[in-house]
Amino acid sequence: MPSTGGDATTVAVRPLAPADWPAVEAVYREGIAGGHATFEATPPTWAEFDAAKHPALRLVATTGDDVVGWAAAGPVSSREVYRGVVEHSLYVARAARGRGVGGLLLDALVAAADDAGAWTLQSGIFPENTASLRLHATHGFRVVGRRERIGLMTYGPLAGQWRDTILVERRAP
Repeated sequence: MPSTGGDATTVAVRPLAPADWPAVEAVYREGIAGGHATFEATPPTWAEFDAAKHPALRLVATTGDDVVGWAAAGPVSSREVYRGVVEHSLYVARAARGRGVGGLLLDALVAAADDAGAWTLQSGIFPENTASLRLHATHGFRVVGRRERIGLMTYGPLAGQWRDTILVERRAP
């Protein structure tokens, strides 16, 4: 899988293993705390995450033994007609941001999705998460549209506010 650099700061991307869950959950919690990553107030349990994500579409970025980011995707529907459409999430640890981790993860997730037969990768991103929107645009995702007042925030300083998301997608060639 992809990596960058050749020293102690080398970032590698590999499949997410169950043993990675505590570190993945910690990165997930950091994203939640920022208020612009998800509507979820807490991460799922490992069992919930495992059940919802496609086994071939779960990746971690590591520096040495440390998980510094993760990406995963799961089906948007159980209907056969949508079998190749997956929704993804991507989180980078605060300390690893700005080092290309997100790009490595997104490239690896796109390749894994292509290999798994997914023809559409999509995600809903808060408009305030400009770094994620730029990352996705740089990696071939297009904005499909804005979903206005799609969800009611239940935690943090924006609790009680309706939030918009920007729907982005990448179609397989």
